[in-house]
Amino acid sequence: MERTFFGGRIAVHEGDITRLGLDAIVNAANRSLLGGGGVDGAIHRAAGPGLLEECRRLGGCETGSARITLGHRLPARHVIHAVGPVWRGGGEGEDELLAGCYRTALGICAAHGLRAVAFPAISTGIYGFPLRRAAEIAVREVRAGLGAPGAPQRVVFCCLGEEAARTYLEVLERAEREGAG
Repeated sequence: MERTFFGGRIAVHEGDITRLGLDAIVNAANRSLLGGGGVDGAIHRAAGPGLLEECRRLGGCETGSARITLGHRLPARHVIHAVGPVWRGGGEGEDELLAGCYRTALGICAAHGLRAVAFPAISTGIYGFPLRRAAEIAVREVRAGLGAPGAPQRVVFCCLGEEAARTYLEVLERAEREGAG
């Protein structure tokens, strides 16, 4: 399943992010960048040991930021490792940290000439960020970032599961109706 919005520049895709052959996929990473569970573990397994070795050389990443590596065995040419916040109730800057992940990742795309990128629902798994709130932040930041010089031409929100896909579709449908961005 895939639906597009905003003239085809933003899409929602339900499926496995490790199978997307775009310029880059975004990894919902932890601060060490050395793999973990969920999307992070799936990306590291699919990319093979070269990704882990490259991540070791990066020395980690701060929450709310992102780093780039090659895609190794993935169909995507690059992986952008974005470290989202753990949800602690919303009073510890979680919204801004999550927004920072999207802004930094989009900036990396522009700096490296990456024209198509896929994002997972960063921080909504084991980190516990409320899904709808995360989707609203993601859509807002991507819409704002698409107008920047060198911004990707296509952004895919890759959702694992029907609930996530439905939530992103609803947020994007509303944003398109309201002309948000």
